[in-house]
Amino acid sequence: MAEIKKAFVCGDPIKHSRSPLIHGHWLDQYNIKGSYEAVAVSPDELPQFMRRMIEDDWAGGNFTIPHKQAVFERLDNVDDAACAIGAVNTVWIESGKLCGGNTDAYGFAANLDAQVPLWRSAQTAMVFGAGGAARAVVFALLTAGIGKIFLVNRTLERAEELANSFGIAVNAMNWDDAAAKLPEADLLINTTSLGMDGQPAFPLELSNARIDAIASDIVYVPLETPFLAMAKMRGLQTSDGLGMLLHQATPGFEKWFGLKPQVDEVLRQRIIDDLNGGTKQ
Repeated sequence: MAEIKKAFVCGDPIKHSRSPLIHGHWLDQYNIKGSYEAVAVSPDELPQFMRRMIEDDWAGGNFTIPHKQAVFERLDNVDDAACAIGAVNTVWIESGKLCGGNTDAYGFAANLDAQVPLWRSAQTAMVFGAGGAARAVVFALLTAGIGKIFLVNRTLERAEELANSFGIAVNAMNWDDAAAKLPEADLLINTTSLGMDGQPAFPLELSNARIDAIASDIVYVPLETPFLAMAKMRGLQTSDGLGMLLHQATPGFEKWFGLKPQVDEVLRQRIIDDLNGGTKQ
């Protein structure tokens, strides 16, 4: 009988996660004997949960809020992406050791490859926001060879802290200074919630953005964010954030179940239908 491998996503809370739907789709599609389940784990329970991972016969799993930083310190081996980003979202077992990585940068780049492949010819990028997601995006951009990145944030000190951790290619600035640099950017990436319901308006007009620039948003609810709507009005090519969610899941699935799954339109539509159904918030 074939071995039944099992994986998980854990967080606190965890009901919002669409990872079980994504991985369950692939398990069915490829007829793999395995399972992927959501597990509620509080911060206090995390150390014991990780100690028991091998004993409980997990192949590995995903860690989400609030565990991405805490997991980092409890692993035997961590990949370069996780070290640069400072957080782990994917864990697997290798030679009896707990290994971890961060697939957010991979997912971001793979999504752009699928939606707007010309992004790799960009020379200059402008990233809005300076949180954990921005760190993953900056790592992806630098890995792709983009030579200049403007990092824009309301709190300049936070942007400077992130920029300094990546070196001279990343330049921190506030929103007032970003307007003058906007025409230089081939690639515009929003990692903030600005413009969304209940949030302040996006503080930068895109009227002087290059018409051949590409605009991307990592948010996928809604699929067309206010930032992307504004970019489309300017005539820019755009990339929504749903593909990042889907592509970041593929490396973990391959680690746990031994097959690299494909992100296709069937899966994308399945997640869109779920989003529209409003069953998970």
